[in-house]
Amino acid sequence: MNISIVIPLLNEEESLNELYHWIADVMQSNGFLYEILFIDDGSTDDSWEVIEKLAKDHKEVKGIRFLKNFGKSQALHAGFAIAKGEVVITMDADLQDNPEEIPEFYKMIKEDDYQLVSGWKKKRYDSVMMKNLPSKLFNFAARKTSGVKLHDFNCGLKAYRNDVIKTIEVTGEMHRYIPVLAKNAGFSKIGEKVVKHQKRKYGSTKFGMERFIRGFLDLITISFLSRFGKRPMHLFGAWGAIMLFIGFCFAAYLGIDKLFIHKTGRLITERPEFYLALTAMILGTQLFLAGFLGELILRSKKGGQNYLIKEEVNLND
Repeated sequence: MNISIVIPLLNEEESLNELYHWIADVMQSNGFLYEILFIDDGSTDDSWEVIEKLAKDHKEVKGIRFLKNFGKSQALHAGFAIAKGEVVITMDADLQDNPEEIPEFYKMIKEDDYQLVSGWKKKRYDSVMMKNLPSKLFNFAARKTSGVKLHDFNCGLKAYRNDVIKTIEVTGEMHRYIPVLAKNAGFSKIGEKVVKHQKRKYGSTKFGMERFIRGFLDLITISFLSRFGKRPMHLFGAWGAIMLFIGFCFAAYLGIDKLFIHKTGRLITERPEFYLALTAMILGTQLFLAGFLGELILRSKKGGQNYLIKEEVNLND
C-alpha cells in the first residue's frame, strides 16, 4: 500500500463524491496503490450514506462513523490507527485542499527522506478578520513556543511516514500540533510545501473564532508537555523547593527574633511574617505533592481511544 488518505469530516455530504473522484483520478494517473479512509465525526446530514455507497462501489474506500461528534483530533487518531500505507496523507473534506498536491508530498517523503511534510496555504481564500489574521498570529506564537519552523500549523494537508503516525498519539485538540508532537517523539526531519488553497464550494466552515482561543490554550499545554511532560517533578519540585525555602527563612527569622531579640514582643501569630511562612510552606508541600502525583500518573497512564465508533465499512477487506 503506497498511500493512505485520512479524511476527517463533519456534515460534508455535498463534497464527498466530488472529492473521491478527484482523488481517484490523481491516484490512478500516478499508478499508486491507495486507500481512502473517511472518518465521519458524528455528521447529522447524509454524509455516512454517501460514504457507504462509495465503499460499496469502490473497494479502496473505507469508513468509520463515530457515535457523536468527538472532534478532529479523535477522527485523525482513529484514521491513523488503521492506516496501512507507507505514506499517510491527511486532508479536509471541504474541497479546499487540492488532491493534485499528493504526488509531490509522496515524493518528498519517499525520495527526499522527510518524516513529515506540512502544507502551507500561502495564499488563502478565507475571511481576513475571521481566519487570515488570527491564523498568522497563532502560527507566529506556535513557531516561537515550539521551535518548529512552519508557516502554517493548521493546514489540514500533511504527509507522514507511517511510523510517525503509529508513534504519536493525537488526543484532545492537539491535531494542530502534530508536527510538534512528532518533533518531541524524535522525528526531526520536518518539511513544508506551499499548497494551493481552494475556495469553499459547498456549505460553511465548521470552525469559528473559538478555535483560536482553544488553539492558544492547547499551545500552552503542549509547550508544558514538551518541556516537562516526562519529568513533572522537575517543574513542581523546583517551585516547591523555592517555596519551602522561603517559608523556612521566614520561620527561622521569626524564631530567632522571638528567642533572642524581642523576647517580650508580640506573639508570633500576630506578625505578618508568620502567615507568609505558613503560606509558603503549604504551597511548597502542595507543589511537591503535585510533582509526585504527576510522576505516578505518568508511569501508570496508558494511552487509548476516547471516542466511540458507531459503524464501519470495508475495514476487514
